[in-house]
Amino acid sequence: MNKMDINPLEDTESDAALAYAEERRENIRTFVRTNPDYYIANFDKIGASSRFTPTFNLMAGLFGPIWFGARGLWSWALPFLILEALAFVQIARGLFGDLAADAMARIASIEGTLDLRRQQLAAAIESGSDRVDAFRRTVESLEANIGGIRDEADALAAQGPTIVLTGIVILILAKAAQATVANWALEARFSEWMSDRSIRSGLPVSHIVFSAIFMILIVATAMLHYSFPGRYSLLSAFPTDPDIRLTSITWVEDFIAWCVRNSEAFFEGLTFGIRTLLDALEIILVQTPWIVIASLIILLTWLTAGLRTAIYSGAFLAYMGLLGFWEAAMTTLALLGTAACLSIAIGIPLGMFAARRPRFYAFIQPIMDFMQTMPAFVFMVPVIAFFGVGKPAAVVVTMIFGGTPVVRLTVLGLRGVPESVREAAISFGANKWYLLTKVDLPLASPSIRAGINQTIMLSLAMVVVASLIGAKGLGEDVLEALQYANVGQGILAGFAILFCAMILDRIVQGARK
Repeated sequence: MNKMDINPLEDTESDAALAYAEERRENIRTFVRTNPDYYIANFDKIGASSRFTPTFNLMAGLFGPIWFGARGLWSWALPFLILEALAFVQIARGLFGDLAADAMARIASIEGTLDLRRQQLAAAIESGSDRVDAFRRTVESLEANIGGIRDEADALAAQGPTIVLTGIVILILAKAAQATVANWALEARFSEWMSDRSIRSGLPVSHIVFSAIFMILIVATAMLHYSFPGRYSLLSAFPTDPDIRLTSITWVEDFIAWCVRNSEAFFEGLTFGIRTLLDALEIILVQTPWIVIASLIILLTWLTAGLRTAIYSGAFLAYMGLLGFWEAAMTTLALLGTAACLSIAIGIPLGMFAARRPRFYAFIQPIMDFMQTMPAFVFMVPVIAFFGVGKPAAVVVTMIFGGTPVVRLTVLGLRGVPESVREAAISFGANKWYLLTKVDLPLASPSIRAGINQTIMLSLAMVVVASLIGAKGLGEDVLEALQYANVGQGILAGFAILFCAMILDRIVQGARK
């Protein structure tokens, strides 16, 4: 066949193909360090197909997780370590474990009771008591229970060979799986190493030693714990001292008390500001005639999300009014509005400041992670210490839980503004204020609006929790339903909370959602 008729991509005899193959072999030698000819042959076989190609690696099969860990394949080493640990535990339990230990402990406990009942029976016979028959039946029942448990213990002890055999089967299957996938996993790591030479290659002695010690320690600990339960207290319970916990509690309480004493004026001023805003919103939403508030909400929904959504909003408001949830719903909206307004007023400027300052954002990110992941009932404790029980404390708890999304999404939106657009605006003479208000914020507005929406939704999710510390509204109805197992009231109040969330979501997102 003429060389001109051969596809260059399929020509394995060309100078370029031969040079590439030789370079690949050199790279494999550099990567594996040990037994390169074996790995070159297997890597070529694996690379020739896009599907999984089974091969056999004897060393991986023999040493299992130790081999994978030494090669840096920890994502494979840990699952195989669990399988092998399970297999060795089963083998050790079957060979050396006391399988009937629990049953014998139950027998020992019953025998103590049986001795007492026998003494009572002997005393009753000696005194001629009319309870002799009752004591005799009790003794016979306990003896029958002991006999049944002894049979159970014998049956458990007889399961030793079966457990050993099960462990051996699991171990063989795990070894076979490791030997089969080892080269395939290592070839995938070699491909990653080709594009990123910082990935560890070779088989360093230090990694072999660390992997071996780690794997052997894990397996040996598991075998001792499950084969001889309760014998080694260090493996059953973490070594600690109750005084450590008590001392830590005292330190935390002293610190909180010190903070309360030295910041009373600050928190009183903060409480006054929150209460002022909350009272203003309650006057608007609760004391204003319902028809005015309903009309304004329906009109606002119509302007932002369309006629159909406005009709749905009207139906939701009618639901709340007809079932007697109107005042509670407006109280909830006032509380939510206060928390959301403060969160948005603080969160958007904070996000704008952090968007162009990576170090500052890296500083506040763990704080926001703490605010979002810490259970609400935990940070309610210091909030009550600083703000007392009541609506201001509920507003603060709601802000802590729901205030972070607007910061994160503001940062995300501003960082997502294309640099080419910003450079074009700067080249036309835009100053920093124009760049922020006319370029960055408009382009980041979808993300910022999503952050506002998430803040409102998370704040509304705190309605029931906030009712525990004095917040009124729909959360109080749900809490009362929980206390008295009033299913109907709980479901109806829950739907009212849902409808409040849907109305706010449509108003914030609008027709552009």
